[in-house]
Amino acid sequence: MGTDDPSKRNGSTATLVVGLGNPGEEYLQTRHNAGFMVVDLLAQHLGLALSRDSHEAQWTSAPFGDDQIVIAKPTTFMNDSGRSVKALLADLELEPQSLIVAHDDIDLSLGQVRVKSAGGSGGHRGIESIVAALGTDDFVRTRLGVGRPPGRQDPADYVLRPFSKSEWTEVEFAIATAAQAIVHVIEHGVESAMNEYNNV
Repeated sequence: MGTDDPSKRNGSTATLVVGLGNPGEEYLQTRHNAGFMVVDLLAQHLGLALSRDSHEAQWTSAPFGDDQIVIAKPTTFMNDSGRSVKALLADLELEPQSLIVAHDDIDLSLGQVRVKSAGGSGGHRGIESIVAALGTDDFVRTRLGVGRPPGRQDPADYVLRPFSKSEWTEVEFAIATAAQAIVHVIEHGVESAMNEYNNV
């Protein structure tokens, strides 16, 4: 593994993977919950259930190769995700560089997947909350495109709407791709993942 692998930087031996979304049945299929969908699929592929409930999150941990993977979904609302992420990192004794966050992104076309190593929030309130809580933007993001709102529709309203039936095939493929991208980051490093997924 390269030095850009977040599970190896700063000597840590685990990766915390967090999906962003809002709790509650009414938000399950909405665009803003794409991050939840990605980590749910990742956990399913690994045969894991998010059975632990603490640090304002549902989460689990398991061996992953020679390392450990921790998968979590904050139970706070999106805008307060940082509290949960900070508490999990502290309890796991991990640095922010060991964090991968999966989230929706209206600046990407529907179904696009991109890996980002650090940087600004792009106006995403969940990412803003995490950056504010951790005091750094130095963590990996896996971004899933949900498209921009049509016409003059408010982006805040748009992301709380469900995907349409006609979009689901593309969305499901993108969710699977995003889960694969996270595994790629852990196994091969963020630079390799960016080369693999950002040029598609």
